[in-house]
Amino acid sequence: MAEENPKQSTEAEERDIPEAVTESTEATGDGSEEPAEVAAHESEAEPQDLEAELAAAQDAALRAQADAMNVQRRSEQEIDKARKFALERFCGDLLGVVDNLERAMESSSDAGGDTALIEGIELTHKGFMDVLTKYGVVPVDPMGEPYDPETAQAMSLVEQPDAEPNTVVAVMQKGYTLNGRLLRPAMVMVSKAASGQ
Repeated sequence: MAEENPKQSTEAEERDIPEAVTESTEATGDGSEEPAEVAAHESEAEPQDLEAELAAAQDAALRAQADAMNVQRRSEQEIDKARKFALERFCGDLLGVVDNLERAMESSSDAGGDTALIEGIELTHKGFMDVLTKYGVVPVDPMGEPYDPETAQAMSLVEQPDAEPNTVVAVMQKGYTLNGRLLRPAMVMVSKAASGQ
């Protein structure tokens, strides 16, 4: 076996090292440029992403605020409605008492009864109606007006030559509203055109 000269081995090593170094520097030279470009590209994209996130967050905040305001407004409306119409059933039940008082006034005046009794019934009726009006109950008396199905219920149609067709000619029972909402429709008779026309 021939022995290697130590001088030759170092020369071979020196030759190998520069080639490896140059290869690695070429590789890192190309690679070092790429991270710089990527970093510059990322730094440009990052503000756009942040701006988009900021816009989305602001939009979400505005929507949440609008939803909260809508919920608050709806709850206030429901509370107001509950306050206005809490007495609806109670007032509806009291209307029967008002009807009875009105019938008593009509029958006592027709019969020519005791004036003190008639006066007492009238005062009771007036006081009762004052209390109902105080709480928003208003009578609906469509006598002589055009028939409105929103506030009246037609019980019958009658020929009435001296009245326009579709006009209320008699009110059998008054209707009432509570704070603008119909509590009970009026029961009415409505005129119709004469059969000869």
